[in-house]
Amino acid sequence: MDDFDHTGGRPGEPGDADAGIRIRAAGPADVPAFLGILDSAVDWLVSQGRTGQWGTKPLSRSPRTVELVEKYVAVGSPWIAEVGGAPAGMLLLTDEPSSYIPAVAEPERYVHFLASDPRFAGRGVGRALLAHAAAETRSAGVSLLRVDCYAGDDGKLVAYYESNGFVRAQTFAAKDGAWPGQVLERRV
Repeated sequence: MDDFDHTGGRPGEPGDADAGIRIRAAGPADVPAFLGILDSAVDWLVSQGRTGQWGTKPLSRSPRTVELVEKYVAVGSPWIAEVGGAPAGMLLLTDEPSSYIPAVAEPERYVHFLASDPRFAGRGVGRALLAHAAAETRSAGVSLLRVDCYAGDDGKLVAYYESNGFVRAQTFAAKDGAWPGQVLERRV
């Protein structure tokens, strides 16, 4: 699996969306913060017994993950959410999906690496980043925003995206069929 999607909050749980959240454009200097957010999300998933999505090891130790984060920062629109000046979440937005997802016959924006630090769970960080991605997509004159995510275990991650206005588009399997995935889309 090349891209990872996670929100530190609990799917379907109400949060005080946008309360004290500042979203800013990010760049190469933010790559260490992005990797730290991803590692904290892995730690949280492991603590919940949810190792099917990203495994058990810090993603910052994966050369492929580091390469992808750096690539999407360079070619896409990287965003970081801050709460009280601390990195609380991240989102990388590009003009096309990853290689394992079929392209569509219209312009689109694609969410890669949506993640939030579990220390900020319930604050609406993921929701604020997704709303920002929708606004960025709309302001670019594009009407389709897509994302893919882990669809295994209890399906809470898919439900989280659905609670943010996305609808299921197609399923797929990665990692030799052992990793169930779901592509979702949202018209903006």
